[in-house]
Amino acid sequence: MTRFGLLGPLSLHDGTTDRPVTSPKGRVLLAALLLRAGRVVSSDALKQALWGERPPATADASLSNHVVRLRRALSAAGADPARLAAVAPGYLLRVADGELDTDLFEAALERARLAQRRGDWAEVARGCAGALALWRGDPLADVPCFAEAEPQARRVEQLRELRLQALEWSFDAELHLGRPQGIVPELTALTAAHPLREGFHRQLMLALHRTDRQAEALAAFQRLRRTLVEELGIEPGTAVRAAHQEVLAPAPPPEPVPPAPRPPLQLPAPVSDFTGRAEEVETVGALLRRESGGTGPRPVVLSGMGGIGKTTLAVHVAHRLREEFPGGQLYADLRGFGPGAPRAPHDLLARFLSDLGVCTESLPEDTDDRAALFRAALAGRRVLVVLDNARDAAQVAPLLPGGDRASVVVTSRHTLADLPGAALVPLAPLDRAEQHTLLAAVCGPERMHGEPAAARDILAACGGLPLALRIVGGRLASRPGWPLALLAERLTPHDGRLSALTMGGLAVQETFAMSYLAMRDSGRPVERAAARAFRLLGLWPEHALAPESAAALLGRGVRETVELLEVLADAHLLQTPAPGRYAFHDLLGEYAAERAAEEEPPGERAAAVRRLLVWYVTALTAACSATTRQTQPPPPPAEPAPAPPPRFTGAEDALRWCVREIPAVKHAIDTAGALGRPDLAWRIAVGLFGYAGTYWWTGEWDVCLRRAMEIAEEHGDTEGRAWLYRRIAVAHGMAYRNEECLENLSTALELFTADGDLDAQASILGNMSALYVQMELPREGLEYARRSRALYRVTGNTRNEALVLSRIASALQLAGDLEGAVEHYRQMVPLQRADDLPTSYATTLTNLAEALTQLGRRDEAFAALREALAIRHRLGDHGGEADCLVYTARAHHAFGEWDRARDCWLRCLDLARAHDLPLRVKESLEGLAELPGETGTTVPRTPCDVPHP
Repeated sequence: MTRFGLLGPLSLHDGTTDRPVTSPKGRVLLAALLLRAGRVVSSDALKQALWGERPPATADASLSNHVVRLRRALSAAGADPARLAAVAPGYLLRVADGELDTDLFEAALERARLAQRRGDWAEVARGCAGALALWRGDPLADVPCFAEAEPQARRVEQLRELRLQALEWSFDAELHLGRPQGIVPELTALTAAHPLREGFHRQLMLALHRTDRQAEALAAFQRLRRTLVEELGIEPGTAVRAAHQEVLAPAPPPEPVPPAPRPPLQLPAPVSDFTGRAEEVETVGALLRRESGGTGPRPVVLSGMGGIGKTTLAVHVAHRLREEFPGGQLYADLRGFGPGAPRAPHDLLARFLSDLGVCTESLPEDTDDRAALFRAALAGRRVLVVLDNARDAAQVAPLLPGGDRASVVVTSRHTLADLPGAALVPLAPLDRAEQHTLLAAVCGPERMHGEPAAARDILAACGGLPLALRIVGGRLASRPGWPLALLAERLTPHDGRLSALTMGGLAVQETFAMSYLAMRDSGRPVERAAARAFRLLGLWPEHALAPESAAALLGRGVRETVELLEVLADAHLLQTPAPGRYAFHDLLGEYAAERAAEEEPPGERAAAVRRLLVWYVTALTAACSATTRQTQPPPPPAEPAPAPPPRFTGAEDALRWCVREIPAVKHAIDTAGALGRPDLAWRIAVGLFGYAGTYWWTGEWDVCLRRAMEIAEEHGDTEGRAWLYRRIAVAHGMAYRNEECLENLSTALELFTADGDLDAQASILGNMSALYVQMELPREGLEYARRSRALYRVTGNTRNEALVLSRIASALQLAGDLEGAVEHYRQMVPLQRADDLPTSYATTLTNLAEALTQLGRRDEAFAALREALAIRHRLGDHGGEADCLVYTARAHHAFGEWDRARDCWLRCLDLARAHDLPLRVKESLEGLAELPGETGTTVPRTPCDVPHP
């Protein structure tokens, strides 16, 4: 849901990240519309907001342009741009319920007002707290000031006044609820900031008086009276005078009452600048409020990696709910992770019982008996128990209260999924908007606005980890002269970043070490094995792994590997972004790499990486087989496959795997070169042949082939050079770089001829045939196709029948033998359909359609094109989709269907521009230019025959 914020810097949020409105005029326009959201704002009022009393002569046109840009910003934030509508005499911005923070603020304040009228002061406190939590600073702090006479300025001033009203009501609630101690510091600041606001002075007097600070309360009254008399010539009002009389009145003698047990109030102080986590706060609060119907409390477990903010969130929620647990709050750090041994439940039970007023001189020695006594002491009492930093479920179980009144929240770096009945709330890193808000709260928003690029780099370096953000923010706050760019440079990944994320007693590296060392030094063999797996996974920290690839890296079986990966995931040392995928948080990956470098011998590190590279060769061979059914794969590497390759359900599944793995594949080629293994580097690059048949237009294959060739030449690998020349030629041919293609094919043919490899020679001759057809030389194309077929017959290779038919058909078509070409294409269709080769099949359909078009067989041609385009779109093959649209546009042109041709050319142009396909852009523009000036009359004005998939 789109969210708009006025209570602080202007914000436009798409539900996950802030979408800044960078133009100052754009912010003014959005602010003016939001201040009257849901109502028409006249164009004159908007021009006055933008330019004051003397707008320029071009103001009308400029306003229209700013509206267009604002609609784009709304669309980028996931909002329907049509919600900003032109409605006479100006514009209307529609905002839904819950999208605008001022609406939420005023609704919460209205709830507080109604609660005040009925004397429900606990509800007043909650309503005011909810309202005030929405404030991020002065309203529209980053928007140029409106003139004082303008309605926008009056609305901003009204919001400021409502905030002061919320503060007054919240202080009244605290006084009525008997909690004067916590409000004195804030009231002291507010009375200084608002010396004439009698309400704050009255509340300060009462808070001081009720905390036994009589003299200070009287001094507060005298300061207010002197200010009012000197500046306004009036005396304090009735309410202040009544408070003064209360301060002067002698305290009544205490009534004799039996001593009551004091509720334990053990929560640590909350973090004052707590940020974000709105959904988690509501979820945890709702779970803790819910009574369990007599079956005992349901523990709420907050889990996550070290530094993710578990304790901060638990304490924040516990303080918010303090009124709902009048029996008190018990808190204990179980020290499950950190220096020293975890705290024993046996000893903690003794402390809790003492805190609850139970005589501890004769406690039972058995832990279970103590746990039973603890449950009995809490029976019927509304107490919140906060168990922080738990090691495992066994440590927590004896500390759980019984009955249906108490509630429990547990924090742990483990998921504690084995804790009976637990409600599991895992914490992820903060989203982009929350990160920005937290860092701005610690170091100041003006520095963030002043260096936005450096701020983005810092946020990226911290990876959404609250601990890292607080360290960085603290450093910046303590060094006001530092530019953000300096710290951003020091936080460069893999360049001492973890050591830079340290300040005082806070250190990201030490926080991670607590989790890792607890596992490495564990008494459980599976945890020690998982710790070694963590180190070895640190050799490949930037890319997600599947169980099979992880098994290759670890040198273990797949089933055993999955068990270790799940142990690491349960400890939040690994993330599982998707089923069967495991990845590091950026900072944890860097820490794992450090552990591998320091604790694993060089030989073990090299062997692990080699295993993974060999696995990638095997996996890419399997993917290529699934997508092309290639009959001539390169010879396998010397080492056997260390783990099974992925299981592909078909060609599309294999292509999706290749697209996802491309970043890791490029890294693997570089790594193979660094290890001195050119044989692995070129095999990985060549293995992308199946991927490239569909996604050649991305340029990724060219990059991989060039890098592998550099490595092969550096190490003198002749076999690798031969295969790379062969595949580089194909890459050039796909991109219509004909001369380069022919040059590389010739070199590859020489190398394979010298090696005596007839199958390779036959394949290269077939490639030459395709190239000559592409160069519009049909005689040479047919000659090389026949030479290719002859060599295949010599070797007895019949598996390339469809490929040879394709070469011959293309040459015949170019030579003008259209019936012969159609006959050969028709023979290919069942072969490719049976082999599940979608890319080749789509190419054949397109070529068939072109031949049918030339024969004037319209319906057959467009039926083939529709099927081909649907295949390309399903594969996400934008280059192939553009090719198919080119052929379709030409077919419509050939049949005199100008409107349909124009529609296809325009669609192709949009697609080509969106995906950087310059040749298709050129073709589209040329095709549009060839259309007649007047539309044809052979068909009505309808969309292109090939539908939008």
